[in-house]
Amino acid sequence: MIYLDYNATTPLDPQVAAAMTDVMTRCYGNPSSNHAAGRASRQAIDSARAEVARFLGAAPAEVVFTSGGTEANNHALMGAAWARRDSGRHILISSVEHPAVTEVCRHLATRGFEFSTLPVDHHGRVRPEQAAAAMRDDTSIVSVMLANNEVGTLQPIAELAALAREKGALMHTDAAQAVGKIPVDFHALGVDLLSVAGHKFYGPKGVGALLIRDGVSLENLMHGAGHEGGRRPGTENILEIVGLGAACRLARQDLATEAEKLRGLRDQLQTELLAAFPAAVVHGHPQQRLPNTLSISFPGLVADAIMAAMPDVAVSAGAACHGGGPVASRVLQAMGVDNELALGTLRISLGRMTTEEEVREGAAAIGTAIRTVQQRRGL
Repeated sequence: MIYLDYNATTPLDPQVAAAMTDVMTRCYGNPSSNHAAGRASRQAIDSARAEVARFLGAAPAEVVFTSGGTEANNHALMGAAWARRDSGRHILISSVEHPAVTEVCRHLATRGFEFSTLPVDHHGRVRPEQAAAAMRDDTSIVSVMLANNEVGTLQPIAELAALAREKGALMHTDAAQAVGKIPVDFHALGVDLLSVAGHKFYGPKGVGALLIRDGVSLENLMHGAGHEGGRRPGTENILEIVGLGAACRLARQDLATEAEKLRGLRDQLQTELLAAFPAAVVHGHPQQRLPNTLSISFPGLVADAIMAAMPDVAVSAGAACHGGGPVASRVLQAMGVDNELALGTLRISLGRMTTEEEVREGAAAIGTAIRTVQQRRGL
């Protein structure tokens, strides 16, 4: 298989697997126990926390380990909403957020809160002036993702955070798709809360982190003992926490080189597909975009049919199948993409293990699949 779906999930890096294997048997003690076995486990967690903090420009005490990006988003939004409910119950998000944000807001709307969505332009980007106009006196939280998972567009988070701060609101960003692909500096962005998912950058599934700026108060989602600085009770998942730390260490070492490589391969793939199919349309911001991501539409076709015609190539579609047939993604709809064009959208995302040969073979396979579908439809 030619794997070109790294935005969905990434393979576990062998060096991450090695770090996890090391602690699997060596660190069996409870990290809260004050004996040699417990101290070894605590040291492994502390080391991983320091790696995450160093990579993301945070203090170690600002890093709270979670089960992944979804839990981090839930903790950020629900925790902040309940902690600040007396000062304001309005939440502002973008129209292209992941369901791990939108569904939390829908839940909060059944509990006495209100949320509004910011429009995006045709590149999928929030306009700061529209965000400023939408912030109200009772806005307590603003949440906008750093990088979009479908089209790769980057948002002006630092500018939005400054506007939120002026209004007295907390700023949260879901950085799951950005971490490990572009530089992410928690303090430089000026956000109060930042969500991370380990499996998006070669770490294990089932672990993530929520960065909480020093001084920010959140209500806990769970209650128990005082683990994770009293913010997330339960004996720590040492194995996966160490994996996340190792993934951060590797990404910090190779981030610039890897981004340059992926941008070159992505642009090569884009050029080849546009040359073969001039009517194809690329979505997302031409410059402010993740270096590995290509969202491209083939007019008159349906992405599922293209994917079915190339079973050895892994990509994602820009539409989902429901009872009434394929439906364009909310992201493409929010960007104003024509429905027919959206249905023919492929999301192609490259990664650390992608080779130039795979890009050439992938482009050829996609081209063959498209021509096969066109012939079947008499186009």
